[in-house]
Amino acid sequence: MVIGLGCSCPPDGSPPRERPVAPPRQEWRTFPADTILISPRRYAHLPGACAHLTEELVTAPRWGWIPAPPDGLWDRLGTGCPATATEGNTDRQAIRRCEECAAAVG
Repeated sequence: MVIGLGCSCPPDGSPPRERPVAPPRQEWRTFPADTILISPRRYAHLPGACAHLTEELVTAPRWGWIPAPPDGLWDRLGTGCPATATEGNTDRQAIRRCEECAAAVG
């Protein structure tokens, strides 16, 4: 276990889920479906999971992303467990999930 990342268990004690893979609403070519995209407003998105975000908008230095997030990171993500970008703008941290993306992955 990497210090600071914790385990992959959601905070409610339920078993960890696999990485979210949303059914794409549009085809994305640059980012795998399980990539966590981090906006300048500190929201986490998933490629193709919401209608208000298109692939050409997700560019560094404005955005950061995590191409292979640890299992359960999407579920744990919040103010107490921010997700920090590993690529693009690595200063970006997400503290909340896009509601549309969250609904797409259930």
